[in-house]
Amino acid sequence: MRLLITGANGFIGSACVRMAQKRGHHVAGLKRPGRPVPPDLASSDQVVWLEGTLQAPPWQAIEAFGPDACLHAAWIATPGVYLDSPENDRLAAQSLDFLRNLVRRGTKWVVGVGTCIEYQITGCPLSEHHTPVAPTSPYAQAKDTLRRALEQDAEQFGWHFAWGRVFYPYGPGEHPARFCTSLLEQLRRGQPVTIKSPHSLKDYIFIEDLAAAILLTLEQRVTGPINWGTGRGVTIGQLAQTAADLFGRPELIRFQDPPLPDPFHPVVAEVSRLRRLGWQPQVSLREGLSRLWAALPPL
Repeated sequence: MRLLITGANGFIGSACVRMAQKRGHHVAGLKRPGRPVPPDLASSDQVVWLEGTLQAPPWQAIEAFGPDACLHAAWIATPGVYLDSPENDRLAAQSLDFLRNLVRRGTKWVVGVGTCIEYQITGCPLSEHHTPVAPTSPYAQAKDTLRRALEQDAEQFGWHFAWGRVFYPYGPGEHPARFCTSLLEQLRRGQPVTIKSPHSLKDYIFIEDLAAAILLTLEQRVTGPINWGTGRGVTIGQLAQTAADLFGRPELIRFQDPPLPDPFHPVVAEVSRLRRLGWQPQVSLREGLSRLWAALPPL
């Protein structure tokens, strides 16, 4: 497969470049001008890097590469910013224009990266076909707006489209302000950690397991919505205790009493559709946290 990945030097995008390369595909990674390429992903026979934006794509280089498929991963993801940023609406509009132009140039297979918080949080495992979609944040609303427009286009014009809803990815390469990295940084500095919502239940998926799920979605030409999660929930309290126990500092974890309520609780995927592709998570929470710890820069 000749695969174009937008946001290819981001957390999810770069993991997918690595996985696609490992599985023998040819990848063109689209990145913003001047942004660095991960050191292990220099241009090669399998990977080429294209500079441009969704608003100003390098169309000549994209056409020369000739992608069969596109994984659209480019989006704002800065913790503390992305949920309410006005950039979400701009990205939805730019993404739609970019992908429509890409399809007109011959790419007939598009996979979009959505979010689990497009769903209405019901207290039950979140299902592609049974859980209502009811996004509340500007981030989730913009993702859902793009999804609906692309679904309509694909049906009207006869190309293939899938929309993957990502649950809670973690692992090496994530933003340092994300929960797992922030937690580990505090632990290795010997700082006490207060967990404000210890009973909050989330579906955490290691970044390599997520990339494998995404590549299977592409390779098996899945269409429609699909959940990219493990189907297993872990509370924030359990995650924090696992990290602290792993590194011998359980006394650093404290739970706020009374705990704060979590507006997104619980958020766990129903993954029968993903499992039918032959996917199984390979990395346990304990192993994933250990690998993330090992990848942190020296103090």
